[in-house]
Amino acid sequence: MADKIQIFDTTLRDGEQVPGCQLKTEEKLMVARELEALGVDVIEAGFPISSPGDFLSVVEISKAVKEPVVCGLTRAKKEDIDVAAEALHHAKRGRIHTGIGASDVHIKHKFRSTREQVLEQGVWAVQYAKSKGYEVEFYAEDAGRADLPFLAQLIESVIAAGADVVNIPDTTGYCLPHLYGRRIQYLVEHVKNIDRAVISVHCHNDLGMATANTLAGLINGARQAEVTINGIGERAGNTSLEEVAMAIKTHKDLNLYTNIKSERIFEISNLVSELMRMPVQPNKAIVGRNAFAHSSGIHQDGFLKHAENYEIINPADVGVPSSSIVLTARSGRAALRHRVEQLGYHVQGEELNQLYENFLLVADEKGNVENDDLHVLMANQAVLAR
Repeated sequence: MADKIQIFDTTLRDGEQVPGCQLKTEEKLMVARELEALGVDVIEAGFPISSPGDFLSVVEISKAVKEPVVCGLTRAKKEDIDVAAEALHHAKRGRIHTGIGASDVHIKHKFRSTREQVLEQGVWAVQYAKSKGYEVEFYAEDAGRADLPFLAQLIESVIAAGADVVNIPDTTGYCLPHLYGRRIQYLVEHVKNIDRAVISVHCHNDLGMATANTLAGLINGARQAEVTINGIGERAGNTSLEEVAMAIKTHKDLNLYTNIKSERIFEISNLVSELMRMPVQPNKAIVGRNAFAHSSGIHQDGFLKHAENYEIINPADVGVPSSSIVLTARSGRAALRHRVEQLGYHVQGEELNQLYENFLLVADEKGNVENDDLHVLMANQAVLAR
């Protein structure tokens, strides 16, 4: 039987930390409703103590959505937890996400503290958050660089204190997939009460490993993935929701599943891109403009013969209207004939060869050859044939 992966979306918290991507409350509500329709399990709605606007957004999202858990981020501080609890008052299911640094780098240089003090503060924060009557998730910040025995001790202690979810972030995007997977495996094997909490993975993309690390964590026992739409987030971004969801859907052998309605992915990708004024890079997996575009002649010929030769995902499965054949100087005769036939022309043999030679001249000059260019080429060819 396949295991369900909880999808924890932090587009409205970590994603919104990107400079220039801040949203108004009404815009956050639009995204939150679309996230609910998409099928996410948890929406991290904001960091309530950070500003009056963020507090209001968490309040209003708590009122607006019914199915997902609504989560508010805090530091391991009383005032943070108090404000988050107040903001989540209207949530059908609320979660306080509290935590503290776990690596020696953070303990020494960020908190100017000790392992013993961090352990004590983490346990206190979980107990205090739990007293508010909400689910509690604990994050061990910079867990990707933390000493493993200490990390295991910290996680065991916060679970004993009442944590429902334990988040093992690769905060700096430092880890390689096999090493991050081993971290999750180590916790599964060495934290005696690990069965009492859900392990969550929250990975950043500083070395381009966020999705790979997330999948490695899930393969090794994590059952919640923390993600953002389009992979937006601090610095190089977070794990991309669409990449994780479609990797799981494509690889049935993982024996995992999510509740994501994948056909809604492209729509919400465009919404987030527009509202946050954050263009999606053309070669972005799943949702980029070129994700289902074919321009190489060899690829185009194979795709036209059988789409699965070069597409492992049906574009309709993620809400993309169709694949596209892009005509460039790298395109071949098969793609050219396919496009002109779509325009109502029929060419073959020597006529196709002559059209192709003329097409290459235009392609070298213009880069992409559009339908209007093809109409002109066919008209000129017809004149020459008289």
